Amino acid sequence: MLDAARRVGRPRLVGGGVRDWLLGLEPKDFDVEVAGVGFEALQRALEPFGVTDIVGRSFGVIKLRSRASGAEYDFSLPRRESKTGAGHRGFAVEPDPGLSDAEAAARRDFTVNAIALDPFTGALIDPHGGQRDLAAHLLRHTSAAFVEDPLRVLRGFQLAARFDFALAPETTALCRSIAATFSELPVERVWSEWDKWASKSARPSRGLAVLEATDWLKHFPEVAAMRGTPQEPEWHPEGDVFTHTQHCLDALVALPDWQQSDGRRRRLLMFAVLAHDFGKPPTTAYVDKRGQMRWTSPGHESAGGPLAKSFLRRIGAPLDCDPPVCALVVHHLAHHHGNAEFTDTSVRRLARKLAPATIDDLATVMRADANGRPPLPSDEIHVRVDELVAKAHALQLAESAPKPIVLGRHLVELGRQPGPEFKPIIDAAFEAQLDGAFNDEAGGRAWLKLHLASKP
Repeated sequence: MLDAARRVGRPRLVGGGVRDWLLGLEPKDFDVEVAGVGFEALQRALEPFGVTDIVGRSFGVIKLRSRASGAEYDFSLPRRESKTGAGHRGFAVEPDPGLSDAEAAARRDFTVNAIALDPFTGALIDPHGGQRDLAAHLLRHTSAAFVEDPLRVLRGFQLAARFDFALAPETTALCRSIAATFSELPVERVWSEWDKWASKSARPSRGLAVLEATDWLKHFPEVAAMRGTPQEPEWHPEGDVFTHTQHCLDALVALPDWQQSDGRRRRLLMFAVLAHDFGKPPTTAYVDKRGQMRWTSPGHESAGGPLAKSFLRRIGAPLDCDPPVCALVVHHLAHHHGNAEFTDTSVRRLARKLAPATIDDLATVMRADANGRPPLPSDEIHVRVDELVAKAHALQLAESAPKPIVLGRHLVELGRQPGPEFKPIIDAAFEAQLDGAFNDEAGGRAWLKLHLASKP
C-alpha cells in the first residue's frame, strides 16, 4: 500500500501513531498523509489492496480495509482549514496536495501530534519541535489557530492524563482565553474526551489540573465545588477534597484490578472515584466533636449520588453508566459503618443495593479512596475491605447480586392463581432469603409453604 502511495505521491505516517511509537508505546492508529496527488489518483492506487470508503471525500480522506489482514487504514491529503462559524464543526476544509510538510502539520492541535515519519527512509519530519516537547512531557499548541477549535482544550485534558504531560504556559493562556466557547461543543464530543480520560489515563490528576489551570473546571461544577472544601487534617493530611480526589484517581490507576479491566469497567470505576466525594461540598461543616472542633461531612455518601448523576448527564455519558456509578458513590463507606464482622445478611443486602455494580467494584473504589490520603497509612481499611471481599466470595456474591429464588411459578405450583397478591409474597420471600432463611430452591419451597400457611 505504501509503495503504491509513493508511486503517485509523497506518503507520511502522521498523528498519534507516530507520537505513541516515539513514546515506546504500541501504535493503535495508522494514518497516512499523501501529498502531491489528487483524490481520484490516490483512490485508484489503493483500490487493489482492499475496499476503499470515500465518505470523507470532502475532507480528502480515504478509509481502506485491507483484503489481506482486515485492518483499517486512513489515507488523507494535506488540507487547509479556515474558521467559518462557531464550534467544533465550524470549519471549511479544503484538501491541498501542494502543501509542504510544515504547512500540513500546522493544522494539528499539539506539537507532539505534528510529527511525521517518512516510512521509507525512517526520517522524522518535525517542523514544530514536537520531539523536544515529548522529551519535556509538554503539550504545546502548534499554531495560533488552536483557539479556533474549543475541543482542543478537552483533548489537552485527556492527553495530559493519558501520558502524564503538563500544559505549556503559553498554551494554558490560550485555553483560558477561549473558556467561554465551551458551550459551542456538542455533548457527544465532550463525552468522547471524558471517555478517553476515564478509560486510558496513566495519571488522571494531570487532566483535572489542566481543567483547573485553563479555567475550564467551572464547566463541570460538581468537580469544581471540591476545590477549597476543607477536610479534617487528622484523617486527610493531603488537603482539600479536590486534592484528595486527585490522589484517589492516581491511586486507582495503580491498582492491578483497574489495569486488568476492560474499557467499560475502567470508566465506571474512574467516574465512581471521581464522584465519590461530590457530596462533601454541600454537607461539610466545622462542628464540635467531643469537645474539639473538627471538619465533618455527615451524609455526604447519599448526597453524592444525585450529584454524580447530574455530572454524568452533563458530560453526555451513556445512560447505563448512571446506576452503577451512583450506587458505588452512595455505598463507598460501607466498610466504615461499624467495626462488627460482616454478616451473610449484611453482605447480601449490600450486593443487592450495589447492582448492577458489584462488591468487587466497590472494593476497588474503597482501596483507591484509602490510598488517596498520603502520607497517612491505610492498613486497617484494607483489612476491612479484604474481610468484605472474602465474605462476598464465600457467598458467591463478589461479581453479582443475589437473585430471588422463590418466583411466581412456585406459587402456581402450590395452586395459587396469578394476581396482584403475588408481588408482596415474592418480595417477602426475597427479604427472607437475604436474611438467610434459605439458600436454595428446596429451602425456598419449604419457606413458602410455611409462609402461606401462616397467612390464610
